[in-house]
Amino acid sequence: MRRDDIKKVLIIGSGPIIIGQACEFDYSGTQACKALRELGYQIVLVNSNPATIMTDPVVADVTYIEPLNLERLEQIIARERPDALLPNLGGQTGLNMAMALSKAGILAQYGVAVIGVNLDAIERGEDRLIFKQTMAELGIETPRSGIANTLEEAERLGAEIGFPVVVRPAYTMGGTGGGFVYNLEELRVIAARGLGLSMTHQVLVEESVKGWEELEYEVVRDAKNQMICVCTIENIDP
Repeated sequence: MRRDDIKKVLIIGSGPIIIGQACEFDYSGTQACKALRELGYQIVLVNSNPATIMTDPVVADVTYIEPLNLERLEQIIARERPDALLPNLGGQTGLNMAMALSKAGILAQYGVAVIGVNLDAIERGEDRLIFKQTMAELGIETPRSGIANTLEEAERLGAEIGFPVVVRPAYTMGGTGGGFVYNLEELRVIAARGLGLSMTHQVLVEESVKGWEELEYEVVRDAKNQMICVCTIENIDP
């Protein structure tokens, strides 16, 4: 449904990307700019990576190629005064920056609404502890695991769960900084790396189910609980 209370929308790009990864964020962001402009909205785009289609001058009304940090984003918001922020087209970077802007009170200060995604949903999906609690509330079984904010806590969890375990940092794209560990020495290296890369310095140490058959269902669901399964995927590890 079109919102007439919104005139100007801020879109955060994904910043630097790895070769062979994250081109979908550039594509989706570019298409969002085109679609929203066709509907009559003004688009303010910020991305630190000039080597993208979305930063082409014809894509948005105003384009900023600037560092993606709180200080610079607040300056852009103060100057442009967007009515809304669309954060879920910039991958992990866009989601992280939206959460940081919200927690810093910047969105509330400038009256910027968040559209396209619920901030609570971001937190439930990205914070490992909250995700685990949400699954438990829904009655969905998950592998044995625990949350660690220090290397010592990670070591204790590894000993309790038993190797091999999987280390999953919170708020990192595609699990960057995590991985399988088979002994205490590997756990120390990977957990330390994961804690350093996590925006919240948090990792999940989880029971490994490596070797299990993995079937993935891509489902779209709306606020009325209407669902459609877009596709099913069988993941085959090398």
